[in-house]
Amino acid sequence: MHKPLPLECTSLNFRDFQFAQAMLFAIEEINNRSDLLPGISLGYKLYDTCGSIARSVKVALALINGNEIVSAPSEAPCTKPAEVQAIIGETSSSPSRAIATVIGPFNIPLISHFATCACLSDKTKYPSFLRTIPSDYYQSRALAHLVKHLGWTWVGAIRTNDDYGNNGMATFIQTAQQLGICLEYSVAFFRTDPEEKIRGIIDIIKVSTSKVIVAFLSPMDLNLLLHEFSYHNLSGYQWVGTEGWIFDSEIAALDKHHILDGAIGLSIPKAHVTGMKEFILDVKPLNSSSNEMFVGFWEALFSCKFKQSELPGENQRRCTGDEDLTGVLNSFTDMSLMPIFNNVYKGVYAVAHALHSILSCNQTCNNKVQLDPFTILQHIKNIRFKTKEEEEVYFNENGDPAAKYEIINWQPRENNIVDFVTVGLHDLSLPAHKQLNLHTKSIIWARNSVQVPVSVCSEKCPPGTHKVLQKGKPVCCYDCIRCAEGEISNVTDSITCERCLPEFWSNERRDACIKKEAVFLSYEEIMGALLTTASLFGTCMTAIVAFIFFRYRKSPLVRANNSELSFLLLFSLTLCFLCSLTFIGRPSEWSCMLRHTAFGITFVLCISCVLGKTMVVLMAFRATLPGSNVMKWFGPTQQRLSVLAFTLIQVIICILWLSISPPFPYKNFKQFKDKIILECALGSTVGFWAVLGYVGLLAIFCFIFAFLARKLPDNFNEAKFITFSMLIFCAVWITFIPAYVSSPGKFSVAVEIFAILASSFGLLFCIFIPKCYVILLKPEKNTKKHMMGKGAPM
Repeated sequence: MHKPLPLECTSLNFRDFQFAQAMLFAIEEINNRSDLLPGISLGYKLYDTCGSIARSVKVALALINGNEIVSAPSEAPCTKPAEVQAIIGETSSSPSRAIATVIGPFNIPLISHFATCACLSDKTKYPSFLRTIPSDYYQSRALAHLVKHLGWTWVGAIRTNDDYGNNGMATFIQTAQQLGICLEYSVAFFRTDPEEKIRGIIDIIKVSTSKVIVAFLSPMDLNLLLHEFSYHNLSGYQWVGTEGWIFDSEIAALDKHHILDGAIGLSIPKAHVTGMKEFILDVKPLNSSSNEMFVGFWEALFSCKFKQSELPGENQRRCTGDEDLTGVLNSFTDMSLMPIFNNVYKGVYAVAHALHSILSCNQTCNNKVQLDPFTILQHIKNIRFKTKEEEEVYFNENGDPAAKYEIINWQPRENNIVDFVTVGLHDLSLPAHKQLNLHTKSIIWARNSVQVPVSVCSEKCPPGTHKVLQKGKPVCCYDCIRCAEGEISNVTDSITCERCLPEFWSNERRDACIKKEAVFLSYEEIMGALLTTASLFGTCMTAIVAFIFFRYRKSPLVRANNSELSFLLLFSLTLCFLCSLTFIGRPSEWSCMLRHTAFGITFVLCISCVLGKTMVVLMAFRATLPGSNVMKWFGPTQQRLSVLAFTLIQVIICILWLSISPPFPYKNFKQFKDKIILECALGSTVGFWAVLGYVGLLAIFCFIFAFLARKLPDNFNEAKFITFSMLIFCAVWITFIPAYVSSPGKFSVAVEIFAILASSFGLLFCIFIPKCYVILLKPEKNTKKHMMGKGAPM
């Protein structure tokens, strides 16, 4: 509806005036030198953009045009046209982008001292832009590494809504995410935004849980934000700042409520330029009343221009121009921005060295060389020189200098004074592990604390636990879940738990794998000791019976029961008792092969003897029948051969088993989670069940024959006792199968030993104990007459 008013600068910025003075100092110093551009004097034009993008474009076009009317002719007019060959500036990134876009097609060099946006390193968009301050790409990454180094993984972020803030924060967020840092919030504002938006940012910060604020802000925006923080009494946050404000004494002076106390951030390394401070402070207003800039500057500097007092008789007072700056303490006399003044100084010298090279200056310069911006730009890109303070100046392929930052800490002192203390260094020219050097012990944090603040969404997960992300929240918010059995984590904040190797198991804290207990039936434990005792007891009992039989070998009872098979049976029973010992102890390759084969062969030998005795009883009865001569087919020789044949078959089965797939020691990890069962694997299960089945087959035959001979009319009927012994034998081994299969670990071995001992004791007691009873306690029945009599059976 209305034509916009023209842009006007409404106030004087001391900082920008200091930058202008730094440029004038460098130009004067160069013009007074005889070794650099001899015979050549540099001229300049000074414009104020007031931080406005639109005004920056207007200024850039005016500089390119070069057809301005000189208002006051100089005593020594320039011998060159008014078109500029290089531009020093701008201070901010957004105006610098605008200027670089306008002058880029004309290849006019633009050298900035304070525009840090990483976007300006793009030479396809800004081919003529260079700077003497590092790109925010490096600063943003350095800030992220600083935050990570201090253990802060849950932070908030505030930025200026311009190229500087948006691009710098974008790089910071990208690097932070790679380092495992999460942002609880990331908000942007500009100083011209409505109050509602600023209050919305304050509300976000109020409800946040993070205690660290990363601020990519210009000093003017930060000043506005400080007022809001003070109004809402928001303090105690740990601020992390950029070079834009971290060493700005004006911001420190305006922070009356100590919102930024303990702030830490990156700054350009301190610098000193001899003579510059004195030059900047040596300012006098011009006599010409037309120069409003200097007159206004002088009056603002001393604050000696007052509004007319309401009291009658008091008039407005103005400065005289003779005031001394020595005792003045304000932002203009503050030299804390000397590193930036030095950047202006280096930018001017870069142009001078490029001209010196183009004009082939030695004692004199070649004034006939036609200067053009493109040639100057190429030479500036390739210059490499040292200042009088021995600082090396050069530009990389992106027009940026080497990145090196001091780490600054705000340390409040008495009388509301803030010391900017250097507490570390971040040098990107060093190897990655040496780039950050921080002295945390000398840092004062927020609330004047000497302890590093904690700002995490979730506490660190201790060893023995792992992180599980909380649904719908950033990766920094998680729960600590204890590792499952058999898994460990031995580092803090482990993402996963590692499974222990099969021979190991997790300890109670789940932070280390310990070797599993090896479990086997040993002689030292109670069960092993009892079974060993039972085995030896059976062996002794068998030996005692054998001794009794040998002692009374000529008695009718012993002779009537086939003494040769009886002694062979007793021998085999001894082996049966002893073979159970091979099942006790740590399994080895030999013990595994021996235990099952020894068991199979000795039991077949034992059953073969019993089967022979049964056949003898049965055939003896049939031999008493008229016309029967069957005993001649079952004499002593045939009995020996039958025992040998039956046993030989089992031996062959065992040999085949051991040859094809023998038993072997095996570590069973599956049966128990926290133990290793040392056992003997069967190898070939067919071989095992063939050995066991053959023993069972002979036992069944023996039981059948004994059952058929149980009622033979002898006073001492051995078939009855054999029947009982085989009944016990078969019952034991029938119940053994399900018990063996279902018993875990070493108990399966104990079940097998118990079956061997039970069946052996069954044979020993049922067959031999009744005979020993008669021999020792009933000698009157141990006679041939009684054996052949028809009295009551025993």
